[in-house]
Amino acid sequence: MDLKHTSLYELHAELCAKLVPFAGYAMPVSYPLGIIKEHQHTREQAGLFDVSHMGQLIISGEGVVTALEALVPVDLGALEINQQTYALFTNEEGGVIDDLMITRLGENQFFLVINAACKEKDISHMRAKLKGFEIEVLEERALLALQGPRAKDILARYINGLENLGFMWGMHSEIEGIDCYINRAGYTGEDGFEISVNNSAAEKLARLLLIHKEVEAVGLGARDSLRLESGLCLYGHELNEEITPVEAGLIWSISKSRRHGGAKAGGFPGAEKILEQIQTGAMIKRVGLKIEGRISARESAELVSEDGVKIGEVSSGGFGPTIGSPVALAYVQKDFAEVGTELQATVRNKKLAAVVCKLPFVPQSYYRI
Repeated sequence: MDLKHTSLYELHAELCAKLVPFAGYAMPVSYPLGIIKEHQHTREQAGLFDVSHMGQLIISGEGVVTALEALVPVDLGALEINQQTYALFTNEEGGVIDDLMITRLGENQFFLVINAACKEKDISHMRAKLKGFEIEVLEERALLALQGPRAKDILARYINGLENLGFMWGMHSEIEGIDCYINRAGYTGEDGFEISVNNSAAEKLARLLLIHKEVEAVGLGARDSLRLESGLCLYGHELNEEITPVEAGLIWSISKSRRHGGAKAGGFPGAEKILEQIQTGAMIKRVGLKIEGRISARESAELVSEDGVKIGEVSSGGFGPTIGSPVALAYVQKDFAEVGTELQATVRNKKLAAVVCKLPFVPQSYYRI
């Protein structure tokens, strides 16, 4: 299969990245520094990620607020200009088609970032449901993520007033003459920024940021371990078309106005099931697990109770470099979801001791004004 290349492909090769197939693209999983050191550098200073494989779209038209609200359980009308929100495309059974980020650019215009593996599915879904509205797929745009506690210091050297940009807000800006749209958000649990930029200027911008000693190029391997420690869902693992937002622990992503008694209650796909689960509870729940020892329990590892009965399975797992031990996200029956519950994970016919713990594993450091 021919793999697509992002506009930073040649830079990745120059930096000796280990490239792997991901969502139809050749993407860097790591650089010579290695996944663990890339992870630690992001937690301590700043990591630069190429996430240009993600889908970027602008949807606009009179009445687009109401039309989009029919697809997601979010009060988009309450967003201010340049304010961003996390959202879920739900299906009629209450499952999740994809999770995405939505930024309001204007009264009747929104900027969406969707998952790479779901791009075609999402675009088809929107074209079918949003007839009469302009859906512009931004094929000419790259997306860079600068993440970590020093990220703000780096960008502040180029952008005046950056300290006034709060978590989940965006702004148009220029960096050394490069036109950018910047959101203060990310997928690591750290303070950081996602920068949408034209493909033709992406390499110039990346090189400009990598000049700084605080910034290292970081691949998808560390991106995954960072999000895992931060307790963040990954589509295809924690989220799919059979898992509801309530089961996934994402009730917070459903605006209060879209719940029972709210001014805009319901009106999104699967609302009946999702709103019922908010009131009565779900039979399974997403939890965090700490695994005893040094062996990781990875996706699909079976979880059993102390008396040997299967009660769930791991959705994502790996080594957490910040906390120095294996961690996992998993779905378990609700009676086994309480923090402190002891379980066992089956890995290569061995039973590993595991304990349910509070998420996130590592405190999140998002910037609040």
